[in-house]
Amino acid sequence: MSNVIIIGNGPAGISAALYTKRAGIDTTIIGRDDGALQKAAEIENYYGFSDPITGAELISNGKEGAKRLGVRFVSDEVVGLSYTEKLTVITKTNVYMADSVIIATGTARTTPQISGIKDLEGRGVSYCAVCDAFFYRNLDVAVLGNGSYALHEAKELLATSRSVTILTNGKEPEVEFPDSVTINTSPISAILGNDSLSSVQFIDGSNIKIAGLFVAIGIAGSADLARKIGAQTNGNIIEVDQNMATTIPGLYAAGDCTGGLLQISKAVYEGAKAGTEVIKYIRKQVKKISA
Repeated sequence: MSNVIIIGNGPAGISAALYTKRAGIDTTIIGRDDGALQKAAEIENYYGFSDPITGAELISNGKEGAKRLGVRFVSDEVVGLSYTEKLTVITKTNVYMADSVIIATGTARTTPQISGIKDLEGRGVSYCAVCDAFFYRNLDVAVLGNGSYALHEAKELLATSRSVTILTNGKEPEVEFPDSVTINTSPISAILGNDSLSSVQFIDGSNIKIAGLFVAIGIAGSADLARKIGAQTNGNIIEVDQNMATTIPGLYAAGDCTGGLLQISKAVYEGAKAGTEVIKYIRKQVKKISA
């Protein structure tokens, strides 16, 4: 049976699921939390409600409607996206294969306020190990982060780099890292380099020399996931066509992660559009296989 995985359980993701499930496609939504909408105290500019409704209530209603149709919800953190025999979604605890994937996780990406980090983006500072590990093969690199996302990036880099150091910037590690990784918990004062990254300086005056720094704080955002599989992005925005399709066949995006008006109504529309396009895409693939 053909299946779709939707990353993100907000309005865009749930809207897409309503269409794909009703079309007979096995539909799974993977989400870590309910995003920024759950914090909205009152929503009174959304069609269909005579009185204000909280964001938490709106999300709950959406989820219950999707569950009634048989949409499967998985509470987990997505840390990677790749392609093997099929599109592959990697979470903290599992690996899922899909005929199609919709990214609908918003736009948030955590950039730390550390001196020098923005100046050296693209010149030693990276946000995607899968994309850039090749450029640092046999060199010393570091990953900035302390959770599952940082662990995923470190594992990618271990295959090619001479050494990998986890920089937690004063925080305690939230996960268990491989023994081959060095962990440094010292608070960072600056990222140093002229034309390219040369070292990381700590508040205590010490420093380490590295050729690359991979930022993996918090959870992987939408654009981070898209870049891992080679989809075209523009900053924190995933570029899509009029059908919500990315540059990777079978991969779609909807909601805040595509830019434009950051409103629930826009997210619901894009989710519906992505869902209907996934139906067409999967049915075409099935016809090709049957032919």
